[in-house]
Amino acid sequence: MNDLDETIDELVRPIADWPQPGVTFRDITPLLADPVALAAVIDGMVDLAAQVGPIDAVLGIEARGFLFGPSIALRLGAGFVPVRKAGKLPSASLSTSYELEYGSAVLEMHVDAIAPGARVLVVDDVLATGGTMLAAADLVAQAGGTVAGNLVMIELAALGGQDRLAPLGCASLRTY
Repeated sequence: MNDLDETIDELVRPIADWPQPGVTFRDITPLLADPVALAAVIDGMVDLAAQVGPIDAVLGIEARGFLFGPSIALRLGAGFVPVRKAGKLPSASLSTSYELEYGSAVLEMHVDAIAPGARVLVVDDVLATGGTMLAAADLVAQAGGTVAGNLVMIELAALGGQDRLAPLGCASLRTY
């Protein structure tokens, strides 16, 4: 185990049975409160992101993808694209619905957020079943872009997200 694994293990607390029984929520707020740990996580994610080659935009999934995405985008010299829950965007939007491990949801993105042909890195905090990242990929495709890679801080391997995201997969700093 490396130092970053230990930092994530120490500062990301599992909350059992939240938001409903059988779901274990990964609370990243203690990690966000620690500037040294947060910088190490951003550095690690940027290092992984650099492996996908040049990108034009970093797409962050609401809400916790917003916490990592802009920093990664700045470090990579790319723009940041927010993907929001339904009804949160003020302009014409693309939308897609998807299933979560504990329900369903709708994601939206402005129609002009990604240029046709753009290479996009999708960023979130946790990969669980892969449904949210598949929905984000659908929005990228609707806009005429290409997902160059997926990136998360934590992967929950038992939930099968990697399999659903094949062949592109998803890079992660820490796998449980």
